[in-house]
Amino acid sequence: MIGEVPTTIQLTGREIEAAARRLAPHMTPTPLVFSPALSDLLGADVWLKLETASEIASFKLRGALNALLSVEAPGSALTSSTGNHGQGVALAARRLGIPADIFVPVDPNPVKVRMIELLGGRVHVGGHDIDAAKERAYAHQARHGGTFVDDGENANLIAGAGTVGLEFGKALSGIDVLYVPMGSGSLAGGTAVGVRSVQPGARVVAVQATGAPAMVESFHARRAIERPIATRADCLVCRIPAAQALSTLIAAVDDALLVTDEEMLSAVHAYLARAHLLVELGSAAPLVGAWKEREKNRGKRVVLVVSGANAVPEIVAEALRTPPLGGEFA
Repeated sequence: MIGEVPTTIQLTGREIEAAARRLAPHMTPTPLVFSPALSDLLGADVWLKLETASEIASFKLRGALNALLSVEAPGSALTSSTGNHGQGVALAARRLGIPADIFVPVDPNPVKVRMIELLGGRVHVGGHDIDAAKERAYAHQARHGGTFVDDGENANLIAGAGTVGLEFGKALSGIDVLYVPMGSGSLAGGTAVGVRSVQPGARVVAVQATGAPAMVESFHARRAIERPIATRADCLVCRIPAAQALSTLIAAVDDALLVTDEEMLSAVHAYLARAHLLVELGSAAPLVGAWKEREKNRGKRVVLVVSGANAVPEIVAEALRTPPLGGEFA
């Protein structure tokens, strides 16, 4: 337990719109598609926001690039990451012609590490979890300088992530509820602000792993709570909640749920079978959340944010051995 959430300036739709204008020359909107088979599974009108359709197969470029574009002379970029955010920072730095140092914890996702390297990022492995890796990154910054792109304490990063919600909020009318995966909380909080700037009646539910429950528990307690990490869904991990992300989450999100790794494996299988879509383990969390709440959402318009597809083959193989969510599709 680490105390009350500090008072911070709340993100608004104006900052999300400004981020969208800043990013427009550098990236195009990601697809928003209707899924007949997932609509059948959930008994609802289900749409998928495919953040997997990007150079790094995740949404992470949005926040990283907006954060670096907001700095007059960043010099170099550095961050801590389990992989997807690191790819975003590496690609953003490459676009701006500056070096990037990415600090990842031990036993990182090899697919994500290789992608960071292909994007020109220098990978530094060490620390037992994401927050230990962050300590190493800050120590490097103290010695060598550079701009640290924090995935939870940077308002410009959260605004960039929030352009996900702004895009589908403008593209699809009548959204009743959306489910979004949550690690640091930047995507969940930013997306909530973004979609509600154009559709204030939309309900927003953040979904995290039971093996990394810090943000969900902190959201419900209305204060930061530290929890250990014990999940293979590396994109959903957070041990120490970031004040800025948690403050935005509390202000903008309606509910937060926990789902198990086994449930996410079933959802990965369901995405492959029903939507012909590859997702990484944590990216399947919103589908599990929607499945758990399917009775209350019958007949409603539901958006699932599909945040990333950087899956390792071993997890995909295990998912295919796990019965799919809702049973076989044929």
